[in-house]
Amino acid sequence: SHASDEKRIRFASELSALEKEIHTARHRAREHLDRLAVQRMVPAESFCSYAKIIVEENMALERHIIEETISRAPEILVRLRSHTVWEKMSVSLCFTVQGFPTPVVQWYKNEELIFPASDPTKYRIESKYGVHVSISCSDQTLLCAKYNLLVLKNALIFSCIVPLSYDVCFTHIDVQFLEKFGVTFATEGETLTLKCSMLITPELKRLRPRAEWYRDDVLIKDSKWTKLYFGEGQAALSFTHLNKDDEGLYTLRMVSRGGISECSAYLFVRDADALIAGAPGAPMDVKCHDANRDYVIVTWKPPNTTSESPVIGYFVDKCEVGLENWVQCNDAPVKVCKYPVTGLYEGRSYIFRVRAVNSAGISRPSRPSDPVAALDPENQILNGFPSLAQELICCLTLVTFINLTGHVQIPGPPTNVHASEISKTYVVLSWDPPVPRGREPLTYFIEKSMVGSGSWQRVNAQVAVKSPRYAVFDLAEGKPYVFRVLSANKHGISDPSEITEPIQPQDTIVLPSAPGQVVATRNTKTSVVVQWDKPKHEEDLYGYYIDYSVVGSNRWEQSNHKPIKYNRFVVHGLETGEKYVFRVKAANAVGLSENSQESEAVTVQAALSKCGSKGFSQLYYCMVEPNRKSPVSAPCWSTIYLLKYPTNKISVQDQLFNLQWESFMLSERLCSNSRVANFLVACPSYPHGITLLNCDGHSMTLGWKAPTYSGGSPILGYYMDKREANHQNWHEVNSSLITRTIYTVKDLTEDAFYEFKVAAANLIGIGQPSDPSEHFKCKAWTMPEPGPAYGLTICEVRNTSVVLLWKAPVYEGKSPITGYLVDYKEVDAEDWITANEKPTSKRYLKVTDLHEGHTYVFKVRAVNDAGAGKSSEISEPVLVEERPGTKEIYSGVDDEGNIYLAFECKEATDASHFAWGKSYEEIDDSHKFKIETEGNHSKLYFKNPDKSDVGTYSISVSDTDGVSSSFVMDDEEFERLMALSYEIKNPTIPLKSELAYEVLDKGEVRFWIQAESLSPDSTFRFVINDKEVENSDRHKINCDRPNGIIEMVMEKFTIDNEGTYTVQIQDGKAKNQSSLVLIGDVLAESELQRKEFLRKQGPHFSEFLHWKVTEECEVLLSCKVANTKKETDFKWYKDGSGVEVVELPDLQKGECHLSIPKVLYHLPITNYSFCKSASPLKILCTEEGIRLQCFLKYYNEEMKVTWSHRESKISSGEKTKIGGGEDVAWLQIREPTEKDKGNYTFEIFGSKESYKRTLDLSGQGIFLRSDLYYRGKVIGGLPDVVTIMDGKTLNLTCTVFGNPDPEVVWFKNDKTFEIDEHYAISLEQGKYASLTIKGVTSEDSGKYSIHVKNKYGGETVDVTVSVYRHGEKMPEIKPGQLAKPRPIPPSEEVLKPQAK
Repeated sequence: SHASDEKRIRFASELSALEKEIHTARHRAREHLDRLAVQRMVPAESFCSYAKIIVEENMALERHIIEETISRAPEILVRLRSHTVWEKMSVSLCFTVQGFPTPVVQWYKNEELIFPASDPTKYRIESKYGVHVSISCSDQTLLCAKYNLLVLKNALIFSCIVPLSYDVCFTHIDVQFLEKFGVTFATEGETLTLKCSMLITPELKRLRPRAEWYRDDVLIKDSKWTKLYFGEGQAALSFTHLNKDDEGLYTLRMVSRGGISECSAYLFVRDADALIAGAPGAPMDVKCHDANRDYVIVTWKPPNTTSESPVIGYFVDKCEVGLENWVQCNDAPVKVCKYPVTGLYEGRSYIFRVRAVNSAGISRPSRPSDPVAALDPENQILNGFPSLAQELICCLTLVTFINLTGHVQIPGPPTNVHASEISKTYVVLSWDPPVPRGREPLTYFIEKSMVGSGSWQRVNAQVAVKSPRYAVFDLAEGKPYVFRVLSANKHGISDPSEITEPIQPQDTIVLPSAPGQVVATRNTKTSVVVQWDKPKHEEDLYGYYIDYSVVGSNRWEQSNHKPIKYNRFVVHGLETGEKYVFRVKAANAVGLSENSQESEAVTVQAALSKCGSKGFSQLYYCMVEPNRKSPVSAPCWSTIYLLKYPTNKISVQDQLFNLQWESFMLSERLCSNSRVANFLVACPSYPHGITLLNCDGHSMTLGWKAPTYSGGSPILGYYMDKREANHQNWHEVNSSLITRTIYTVKDLTEDAFYEFKVAAANLIGIGQPSDPSEHFKCKAWTMPEPGPAYGLTICEVRNTSVVLLWKAPVYEGKSPITGYLVDYKEVDAEDWITANEKPTSKRYLKVTDLHEGHTYVFKVRAVNDAGAGKSSEISEPVLVEERPGTKEIYSGVDDEGNIYLAFECKEATDASHFAWGKSYEEIDDSHKFKIETEGNHSKLYFKNPDKSDVGTYSISVSDTDGVSSSFVMDDEEFERLMALSYEIKNPTIPLKSELAYEVLDKGEVRFWIQAESLSPDSTFRFVINDKEVENSDRHKINCDRPNGIIEMVMEKFTIDNEGTYTVQIQDGKAKNQSSLVLIGDVLAESELQRKEFLRKQGPHFSEFLHWKVTEECEVLLSCKVANTKKETDFKWYKDGSGVEVVELPDLQKGECHLSIPKVLYHLPITNYSFCKSASPLKILCTEEGIRLQCFLKYYNEEMKVTWSHRESKISSGEKTKIGGGEDVAWLQIREPTEKDKGNYTFEIFGSKESYKRTLDLSGQGIFLRSDLYYRGKVIGGLPDVVTIMDGKTLNLTCTVFGNPDPEVVWFKNDKTFEIDEHYAISLEQGKYASLTIKGVTSEDSGKYSIHVKNKYGGETVDVTVSVYRHGEKMPEIKPGQLAKPRPIPPSEEVLKPQAK
């Protein structure tokens, strides 16, 4: 860079000396011509000194008048010169210029136009009598800068370098990179900035390192496509419009006398989406070579094709600089990446672009080439100095004319005619101009002849060639040609040149061969190193393309999009843990080679490093030093310091602000000694949308929109400037910060026009000001309609909808505002559409039914009783299209049971602020809400959620491209979250089954409960009648935690053990309990099972004695026995006396039978004379048991009667009940057992005598076969009422009994129901019946019934289920009552015994 500066300065000095010589020669030539003119006007004989003087004076005066009135280009008489000054000194830059009309002079600093009115205290520009002066005042720091001078009217540009004066000494400068740019992926058309923040030690303003950016080791300079920045501890390279030409390895080198510090990373630029599906990517690296007056060669590099069809050719387009009219140069696609463009106009500059063509269509155009002028090479040097070109050419022509020797008129023939480039479709001829060439301009004619034809054909008969080069097209393929050239001027045509050697059009280069073996090795978690063998012939290669594919997918992706020249490449952007294969192809001017063989599959994992995992962390604090006097017209970057200890205050804008310092970690690796810190701050961007909101004739209220980007620090306020229309100077409105986006400007002149601009300020300084507003007239508003709404913001842009937010007008009109109307239209449309038919009272609206991919603008009008008022400022155009990766707000409940709304924004920066709102009003109620933001995640917590929290919630993220979202919290969603929160805050251990019991074979009672799962730390306890029991011999307690089963076995169940049983379980924070009420039947069942167990230890009856009447009217007594042996003895007894049996028992079947011919029952009657009115006692089987009946002619309850059992008087109760009717008296025995056997006596007492009727039931088959014992029964303890929370699983379990086994049917509200996933019914071992309802809801409330029935009858038990909702307090568990069974009559009549 230093050498190039010296070369440029040396060239400028030589050019200045040449200009001075030309000026002297021109002056002498003019004097010589004047003397000749005087001699012609005054005859020689009358020539005298006096006449000579008079003529010369008249001619000089006439020449001066003429010269002053004719137009001539500006001429610099005194140039700018370089100045070396001390800091804060004033400096004056002077020069003198002349020309007619008077030239317009503009001053530039570092290519930026200087406006003295913008900062009159810094610059002052003067112009007197052609002397122009620019003065930089001493109260500002004068940086080393380059000042340019532009003189309009045949523009003239000169430069002056103004450096700071300092002595350069050897100083070691240490540069440590704090934040490096990494591997970056982008797409064509995007903008991108590569940044590096660094710590420079020592930091000297007069001695700083030089920042140099390189792409593939080529130095990058400021251009249309790249912008460089270095200052305030940061170096940046910005791309204004990315193309594949920008892809490559970028290196930042910080060069100082102490050495070079550098960092590098690769930038990948993908193809933009093709305009036509399947079209190839755009070509790249378009360059121009061998430019002449009417001819230039354009070259480019071919694009890579993976899934697209191969490229079959290219179209080359040209455009004249300054115009936008692109013209296609070739009619048919050219197949080689090189094309000679002819037909250019001499002296004009052109740019070129290329488009690729395949079978699907045409690609996007490439990036335009650099401008090239259609000039001969000897004139190209003057192309960079257009201001001098005309004058120097004229002067050089004059000198040439004076010094020209010889008087040649017809030029000679050209020499050295040869083919400089040979292609399959054209041949480029070159030659040397003739010597001598004559004084007149030359043109050339080219002639061709096919070898052996003997005839010549002029190639350019219509167009004269002025350059000594020409491309000849329309040649027959494979045929040799010879050529010759003729030169011509206005005097004639020369003889032909010598004939060239035979030239045959053919391609001199061919497609490259495929690269050799490809080897892929691990590198990092997201990259792989790929190496390959070069093809045999690599002289004409442009480079290589690398493709990769996931193993098994057969889908290839491009790694690099611009050919690389080396045979080793790091492929980035891969997925960790995935397997990939790679392939390579070579590229040259003809196209792409065949693909190489695929590499071996490699898994993307980090390679082992020498450093291992060593490293350490250092805690730092960050302090920001702002520039308090930063100019409003440019952004200001702060100085960033890393300190070991924090400071408390820092000065900004002459005010003190307390800072809460946040520590951050700078990770430092031992192996690289590099530090990384993600911290960067800047001034905010400019505000926009300045709107007049109210005016009273002496003041104006203005509103505006906040900057899009805060610069990494919160915006503290705004500064406003004003000026009257047509005035140059701006005046400050406020000296202290405006903290809102609305302000009233006072002390204005009525009926005057004003314009305003606003600049935002943060901790770093003042950002760029907004564009000046439109001219606002200071005239009082008196209209009845309201003023405009302001602050119109568009957010939540989706495929078919957007959300609009705005602020209420300041001027309401003559009546209050009643609502707002929202209008919208497409950008190109004329008519506005009103989104809402009725005005909305809210200050936000979601506009729907928009067309995806269309661009709209919006405005808002406030409405009052007088009508609709002024519309707001029209919004910026909005493309209605959902951005890829758009996130939405989602709801949830954390581990503590707190309800929250969450949002994730990957685009968020350290400066981004997540603004939550309800009904699009920012939330600031800390009593109801809490906001937590960490990185790119933000959560809104509800502290005390209630019904008032239902509504629309929104979020917007600052310092992003309008990232926003909303969430509607309706009643259903609120109830869901509340239920989930309640479950988490009051966790319940899920149960597979509630507490149940079963009677074991030995009469033991087992209580058990099963949970879904239990951790090893879970605890439980059994409570019986409010007393906890522990594991003992009497209560054997066990817990199977893996299966979630808790059980307790009671060895002997007594009447003292009846009551309420409860199991309480706790597992962490989760709890649950289940209770069971046991009264009555459990004891009897337990005793029965115990007796049965003991009985079954020896021979026993498996079926008890029963009887039936045969067809022969005999009574057949039968029973079944089990556990018998050969020596087992069977005996029959009647009234204690043995009975001889002829039929032996069947031991195989275990059956015993006894046939009785006839059975008689007798009733002993004491007073036979009174038997006429009382019938014998009769047995009747009823639903409840056995009923003994005595029929009378007359009976009422006032008659004195008694019933006796075994001479013991019977009273009416639960077991036995006494009653009667008009002609019958009866005794009801409920559920008879063995104890109820014996004699029963019915006695009627008259006035003098009593009458008895007796029935003996002892040992009679009718009693043993009673349906009261063998009918279906419900023995287990079903509660009468069950209360349960919705969402739980309800299990109703009971024990059933009957012989034969009863049929079990469940009913809901006296109706059967279908068995599905919700309802499950089971019957285990023929005696454990259960109904399970999974996930109970309020619809499951009601009456559930179990019917247990066999041929002897049965029972029905009803259970009432009540379901309470989530969030309600769990009811206290109280001892319940057993449901009372209702009897079911037998399905067939039971035989009754005869009376005796």
